[in-house]
This record gives sequence, structure tokens and C-alpha cells, in this order.
Amino acid sequence: MTAKFRFAPSPTGYLHVGNARLALINWLYARKIEGEFVLRLDDTDEERSTEEFAEGIKEDLTWLGLVWDDLKKQSDRADRYTEIFEKLKAEGRLYPCYETGEELEYKRKRQLARKLPPVYDRSALKLTDEEKQAFEAEGRQPHWRFLLDQEVVAWDDHVRGRVEVDCASMSDPVLIRTDGRPLYHLPSVVDDVDFGITHVIRGEDHVSNTALHIQLFKAMGATVPEFAHIPLLMGPDGGPLSKREGSLSLRDMRDEGLEPMSINSLLARLGTSDNVVGQYDLAKLIEGFDIGHFSRAAAKFDPAELKNLNAKILHEMPWELVKDRPELEGCTADLWAVIQGNLSVLGEAKLWTEVTYGQINPVIEDESFAAKAAELLPAGTLDGDSWKSWTNAIKDELGVKGKALFMPLRQALTAQSHGPEMGKLLPLLGREKTLKRLKGEVA
Repeated sequence: MTAKFRFAPSPTGYLHVGNARLALINWLYARKIEGEFVLRLDDTDEERSTEEFAEGIKEDLTWLGLVWDDLKKQSDRADRYTEIFEKLKAEGRLYPCYETGEELEYKRKRQLARKLPPVYDRSALKLTDEEKQAFEAEGRQPHWRFLLDQEVVAWDDHVRGRVEVDCASMSDPVLIRTDGRPLYHLPSVVDDVDFGITHVIRGEDHVSNTALHIQLFKAMGATVPEFAHIPLLMGPDGGPLSKREGSLSLRDMRDEGLEPMSINSLLARLGTSDNVVGQYDLAKLIEGFDIGHFSRAAAKFDPAELKNLNAKILHEMPWELVKDRPELEGCTADLWAVIQGNLSVLGEAKLWTEVTYGQINPVIEDESFAAKAAELLPAGTLDGDSWKSWTNAIKDELGVKGKALFMPLRQALTAQSHGPEMGKLLPLLGREKTLKRLKGEVA
């Protein structure tokens, strides 16, 4: 049987870094064991789910390179959920409840006041047909709870090891709202069964849900999949990840110019003991992936670490992998070799392509210095040795050195106060452009 994994976001917003991590882990595991990766859009929330967000999710995953083998939408499957609802109801595993939200909150507060766990008391199971009819005559519509077997549910988790949850400590969960729409649990399990999902990898906040879901799988007579619960991401200070750490949506990261492989490279190793190594392609991440390497400890996500990794990847990235990128329009292999070590994002290459092959307004603060520098420019074709011999000649002639020597030349030739090594850039600028810029001409 083919192993099947799924990533199941709700299209109620754009993907953030935590979503991306779970999608990546599922995708890598699927590819590692030659399984399939299913994208399932949990779009049953009609008020908040939008087509814009659904398309955004697909765009983000495509940008990361996480191509799915199948696409499913829960909004297409309402009839199937109704079918299972009726089946579970007929078998006595779903029962109607008529309490209002205020009444349930009152019960909860009373239990807490008595130092009891706020577990639903199953009073709805004792309702007579007459009492149910009376509630409905008042205009109340029931919500439906799943009757849990009060047992210990256990499974061997790929990350947490042996997990046991005592369902006697849980309230019977509501599976169907008063308006007849299913809540998360029922569609999720029905989909996993129908789509043949063999591995469910999700956040550790779903551990208690998994105990419930295992009972639902069994109630449907289905095979229970394997589970892995990944610890949630934390901020660099060890606290909950929040917006103060910087933009966390993939869309914003893309707009910042970050490379998708810097995000993949970091997220594939966060929470493991493996060193984070910048990779150029997903094949290397697949090769090094092992779900057993993830720790139960929370992983820290630091935007600064991501940006540093992004720069490292660019500093080593071969020309063949970037030459067709729109950010490098007009750039050459020679220029790429000169500038890549100074880039933090690929978009910065546009500036140096313009500086080298386009026209700029040179910055000349001392015209006499620039004129003397022009006189001393080495004759013939400028090469890798020209910058050193040129600056030595200027130093000997004018008695300047250090910043007073190099900064005026850099500003005159590039209009920038920082950048790649001038000794490597000078031959690409060439004699004619260099002399024009030293004269203050736009060139």
C-alpha cells in the first residue's frame, strides 16, 4: 500500500512559517519513502474561508517547491459527512444536546468552583423524547456530541514515543453544530479514511484530538494511521512566536526577497539535533530527512537566523542555478562571481548590474583627487592587478591611504559607500566607464 501524507490548512489566511514547517515535514517524509503528498483544503468555515486564501496557499507551496500529488477540498464533500453523521447517529455514537452556550458555561464554572475538571456531564443522554420535543418546540436545535469510550487510548508517536490519553478525562466532543454543519473532527477523520491517509503529522497541540480521532477511526471501522506530533515553534527568546519577531507569513518573506530554499533548509532542521545547512535543492533535504530526529522540545525560530542563512546560500550559489532569475536580468557570470558574496537577498543584484553595465551619477566630493586618479589609471586593459597598482600609485602621489584613499574611488565609480571588492569590479567597469565617472559624467 502506498504511504499517503496530507497537509490540511484552512484557507482563512495566508500560510505562516509554522504552517510551512508542517507542510515541509509531511512533504519530505512522503518523498523519503516514495509516498504521496495530499493537499487538503479544510474550507468548511464558510464565513472565513476565501478563494483568495486558497490560491495563496497553493502559490506559497509551489514557491517552496512542495508540489502535491492530489488536491482535495472539504467544501466538495458535505454529502459524505452527512452520510457518516447519520451512520454514527444510528449506531448510538452521536447524541443530541440542547444546552445553550450560557448553560454550558454555568456548568463549567460550577465544576471549577467545586475543584472538579470541567468535563461535560452527559446529562443530555438522560433526556426523554418528551423533553427533547419540548426543547425543539422552544426553537432549540441540538448540537451533536460523540460518545467517547471512557478508555485509555494509546499510540506509538514518531516524535513523542508512547502516548496514552485517558478519554475519561475528556468531554464528549461536539461534532455537529446546531445549524447542522460539522466541526473539524468529523470531516478530518472521514477524509483521512476516504483518501487512504497512512501518516498524520501535525502540531503537538493536536495530541488530545488524536485520542478522539482514533476512536472515530475505529467507530468507522477504519485502519488507524500512524501519528507524529511536532512541537510548536517558539521565538528566539523561548517565548511564543509572535508578530514582534518580524513578518512570519510566507507571502511577506517572498516579498522580502528571501529564497525558498533558505526557508526550507532552516525549517527542515529546526527541532532536530542536525546542523542547519543551506541547500540549493530539495533533493538534499529529502536525503537527510529522518522524522526520528525531531525532539519533543520546542524549536526556536529566529528571523535573523533565516536571513543569515539566506545570505550564506546566495554567497555559494552557482551561476547556473540563478542565471535565469528575473532579479539577474542583465547580469553576467563574471559579475555574479564578484557580487554574490555581498548579497543578503537576490534582489540586491539589480543595483550592481546597473552600476556595472548601466549608467549612474558618480559621487565626486574632491574633483582634484578624482582628476589625479584619472591621470594615474594604469594604461591598457584593466585586469585583476590594476586596482592594487592604481591605488599604490595614488597613495605615492598624493600621500593618502586607508579610507581617505579608497572611499572617494568607490563613490566615484559606484556611487555607493560599500559593496564588492573594487579590485574585482574594476575590470568589469572597464577603462572608458571608469574615466568618465572620475570626470563626474553620467556613465
